This record gives sequence, C-alpha cells and structure tokens, in this order.
Amino acid sequence: MNNTVIPDGFERHFRRSPLTDPWEPLYSKRTDKAVIVGLRLAKPHTNAHGLIHGGLIATLADNAMGYSCGHQLGGTYMVTIGLTVDFIGSAQVGQWLAVEPDVIKTGSTICFAQCLVKADDVVIARANATFRVVRQIDQTPASGGRP
Repeated sequence: MNNTVIPDGFERHFRRSPLTDPWEPLYSKRTDKAVIVGLRLAKPHTNAHGLIHGGLIATLADNAMGYSCGHQLGGTYMVTIGLTVDFIGSAQVGQWLAVEPDVIKTGSTICFAQCLVKADDVVIARANATFRVVRQIDQTPASGGRP
C-alpha cells in the first residue's frame, strides 16, 4: 500500500489531546454507529524494537470505543471503567492502522464496546471496554490539593 495515501472517508480527527498530540496526524471516519480512528504508522509510534507500541494501540482503541459510545448517545462524554486488549499481531512503520469499534450496548449510565485494530486490514489486536456515561465533565482539581 502507498505509505502516503489516506483511505477514503477519513478526515483529520475532530478531537485533540495532549496525550495524542505527538502522534498526529490522526484521522477518523464517522459512520451511523461508530467513530473509526486511523493513522499512518511512523517512527514516533514505535517501541525500542521498531514495532508499533502496545500503548498506542491501547490508547487509540480506548479513544475509538469511547467516541463511538458518545456518538451513539448524542455526543455524551465517557470515562473508561475497564479496558482489556489482546495483542494478536504486530505492525510496522508505513502501515495504515485502523481502529474499528462496535458499540455492544448503551444505557443511561454504562456503555459497552469492542473493537478490532487492523494494520493494512490485518487484525493485530482486539479490545473490549466499559464506559461510564458522564453528563458533565468536572475539571476542578481533586481534593487534597492535587491538580
């Protein structure tokens, strides 16, 4: 696959975060049921062995599943209660990584999702997550004077 081509339907991701800023550019594609996250893998995404870092995979899986739950609930925020990731394969620089979530069940307080993580359409990981529905984000410092 051409290492500069972004697959059809993907646009620059609509959300930025200090954690994912070093991984930019991130892309996403919204469907009726999900927010698929993707990126072209590069050296900043690798571990000491030159393979894609599991932390990147876990973070993007968590993000894509949370965005998808929020998307199905009309833009509601989510916080992760539980996340499991099974690493099935590996990926290398230049491949297109796509995180394809599937929302299993939404409720008024909890949302369940799963996803497949693919490198050039080959599954390299799968993940499951449980999210707490948050109606309003409280960004005040935690008690005890900790920011």
